[in-house]
Amino acid sequence: MIERRSPDVVMTLERLGSLHQSRLSFMRQLTRRIAREGWSFHTHAFNIDANGVGHAVYTAKGPERLYSLVAFAHDLPPELRSDRVIATAWDATFTLFDGVPTVADIERLSQNIPLQEAGRVSESELTVSRANRSVRLWDHCVEALASGNQPDPAQLDAVGYLMRTTAVYGSGKLGAADREVIANRPEMQAPFQAEMLTVYLIRWFVRDLIEHMARSKGGEAAVKLDRVIAARLGIGNSTGLGMAPFIVNHPVLFNNWIMAREEAIARVRSVERASPDEIACFNDLVARAEKSVQAWYSEHPIQIEKLAELGADIATLLQRLKGFDFHSERPWDALWNWAENHLTSEGQEWLASLMLEPYGELVDGLGTCMADSHTQANIVDGSMPVSELLSLIEQSFGWALDVDWNAPEHTAMAWYVSEEKLEPRLGNRFEEPIAAYEQPLAPARDAADAYRKAQAFGRDETTADFLTRHPDCRHTVRRAQMARFAPYAEIRSNTIAHDILPINMLRAKLSFFGVTHFDPRSDRWVRVCMYAGAPYPAELSAQNCEHWIYPEAAS
Repeated sequence: MIERRSPDVVMTLERLGSLHQSRLSFMRQLTRRIAREGWSFHTHAFNIDANGVGHAVYTAKGPERLYSLVAFAHDLPPELRSDRVIATAWDATFTLFDGVPTVADIERLSQNIPLQEAGRVSESELTVSRANRSVRLWDHCVEALASGNQPDPAQLDAVGYLMRTTAVYGSGKLGAADREVIANRPEMQAPFQAEMLTVYLIRWFVRDLIEHMARSKGGEAAVKLDRVIAARLGIGNSTGLGMAPFIVNHPVLFNNWIMAREEAIARVRSVERASPDEIACFNDLVARAEKSVQAWYSEHPIQIEKLAELGADIATLLQRLKGFDFHSERPWDALWNWAENHLTSEGQEWLASLMLEPYGELVDGLGTCMADSHTQANIVDGSMPVSELLSLIEQSFGWALDVDWNAPEHTAMAWYVSEEKLEPRLGNRFEEPIAAYEQPLAPARDAADAYRKAQAFGRDETTADFLTRHPDCRHTVRRAQMARFAPYAEIRSNTIAHDILPINMLRAKLSFFGVTHFDPRSDRWVRVCMYAGAPYPAELSAQNCEHWIYPEAAS
C-alpha cells in the first residue's frame, strides 16, 4: 500500500492554494447521496407577487426526514445592496427548516430571517443565509424571458450566476441548531451538508423567481429559461478574510478533510491494475476538465499566473498521456511519480483529483470520516513528559523552529477584527496600531516560543509542570498534542509573514466545498460559483449526479 504524502509536503500554503474539487467535495457528496437514496422535492409554497416580493417554501424529502428551504424575496433599493457582512438588507434571505414549517413558523420566520444578525431563530432552523442579485444580468434575463427570448449566453457565462450569497450560516449561528443536533443523522454526517443543501435549494428558487418575474412582466409572451442555459448557472459567493482563519481555528476538522483526500490518493496510487472502464473514465474526464480550465477566467495577477501554470501543466500531461501505458503495474503511482517531477503543484493537485474519479468504491466512503468526532481533542494531557511534548512540537512545527521570529519580515502581519466592519482583517503591525488586538492565528510563532521555554525543563518533568510556569503556552500544547491523531492539523507556513497570501487559505477550504473557477479580486477575497452545471432537483438521477462538475467535452 502506498503511504499518504507527508504533511510537510501537503500542508504548505502554496500547496493548499492549489487544491481542486474532488469526489470528496461536499457538494458532490450531497448530490450523490440525494440520487442514491432517491430523495423527492416539492414546492410547498410560492407566494411571490409581481414585484418579486413574498416567500416560498421548497421541501426535500429523504429516507427519514424532510428539510425545507424557506425563502423570503425582497424589493431592495439599489442603494441598500451590499455584499459586506455589515449590510442590513438583501434581495433574498433564507433558512433551512428542520421539517415542514407551519403557518405560524412562516410568520415567526418572516419577522426574523430578513433581519439576519438582528433577528433570532430557533433550533428548528439549521442554517440562515442571504443573497443579492447580479443586478445587470438579472434585469437582462427578466427582459429577455419576458419578451419571449433567451438571455445572451455570453453574458451569462461571463458571470455564471444570477444571485450570490453573502453568507450561509450554520452550527448555532444566530440561535440556529448546533452541529450536535444533526451530527448523527446519516445525511448530515459529512461536513457542511446542511449548508450545501441550502445553496442547492436556493439555486432552484432563483430559477423559479426569475421565471416568475418574467411572466409577471411579459404575460403569455414570456418563456422559461432554457434547461441547458439554466444548468450552466450556479449560485455565486463572495468570500473574504472571514473564511481564512477557519482552517487555523479548526485544526482537527481540517486535518480530517486533508487526511481523507490523502488517503484517497494513496489508495488509487496503490491500485495494481487499471481496468479498461477506469482508464476510459479518466481520459474522458481529463478532456472535460481541460474544457473547464479553458473557461476559467480571472483578471487578478495571482490567478492569471496560476492559470498559466495549470495550462502549461495540462499540455505537458496530455503529451505524456499519449504514450502512457495504463496497463502496467500500479499505473496511477507511476503517473503520479512522473507528475511530481514534471508538473507544478497546481497541475499535480488537478491530476490528483482526476485520478480519484474512476474509483468511487475506493474513495467515496471516506466522506464519512471528514467530520470532527474527536470530542476530547481540546483536553490537555498534563501527565505527558516534556520530552514527548518537545517531540510533538518538532513534528508539527519543526520548520518554524529555525525561523528568526525577531526579524520583522517574519512577524510583519497581524490578524484582528475590524470594529467598524466587524470583519477579520490583516494588517502590518509595524505600520498600524493593531498588535494589541491581534487574534491567535500565528500557531507557528507561538509554537517556537513554547518550544524554547520547554527546553529549559527537565525531560522527565510533566506538561502540567510546564504549564504551571507558562500558562500562556496552553494553546500550543493543546495543538501539539493533537498531532498524535491529526498529523495534517497544522499549516507548514508562516501565517503572519510579510508576504502571506490569505487567498491560499480561502481556496483550500473552498475546494473542499467543491467550487470551481476561483476568481480572486485581491489576495484577500474571492468570488466563486457553486453548483454550476448541476442538475436541478427534479432532474437529478444516478446517471447525472456525479460528474456534472465537468462540462461536456466536444466530440
